[in-house]
Amino acid sequence: MLRAAGVGPGDEVVVPAFGNAEVAEAVALAGALPVFADIDPVTYCLDPSAVEAAITPRTAALVAVHRFGRPADVTRLHGVGQRHGLLVLEQGESEAPYDEVAQRRERAAYLDARLRGVRTPDSGEGHTYQQYVVRVPGNGRPDRDAFARAVRARGVECRVPVKTPVHRLPEFRSCVALPETERAADETLSLPVDATLTRRDMQRIVAACNVLGGLLQPAF
Repeated sequence: MLRAAGVGPGDEVVVPAFGNAEVAEAVALAGALPVFADIDPVTYCLDPSAVEAAITPRTAALVAVHRFGRPADVTRLHGVGQRHGLLVLEQGESEAPYDEVAQRRERAAYLDARLRGVRTPDSGEGHTYQQYVVRVPGNGRPDRDAFARAVRARGVECRVPVKTPVHRLPEFRSCVALPETERAADETLSLPVDATLTRRDMQRIVAACNVLGGLLQPAF
């Protein structure tokens, strides 16, 4: 898609580092240079202000990636593109049937109302909860990882959504400062919110997480 749009050697493309490497790899395959911009800490998608700050005379495009079922701020990102004459591309996530999304939202609301000691996701307009991502606040040590181990020991599956931001990977290593990306990579944890979960499953998730609340600083 980038090559078809005329993006190639000598061009820069602004992309997020919070996520997998496939977007940066696609930029590199087109012969262009991926330039990493920071994310919005609420949506985990590109922060339009950070994108604007990353633009140089060589910038040809930006790629907005929708993350965890929460859409990027495409209105503002297209505005940035228009001001600077840039191609704006979007990478979406696979769409689930309406009934499945409704059930995930119901389970997300259940967790929102009952979880303690973690920062629950902002519901936001259009959130489909592809993943239910909480923040485990730090105490000057990697609490998220200890929290994840303890939750798993109580029979609840959870996963770290982004283990290594792309700008930390050897093939894309960059000295750019991305504080929100770094913080999100260190603090985020994805909890189950599948449509197949029963009420008992949801109660188990809440109990496993809340019993650990005393290990953490308040999230707010």
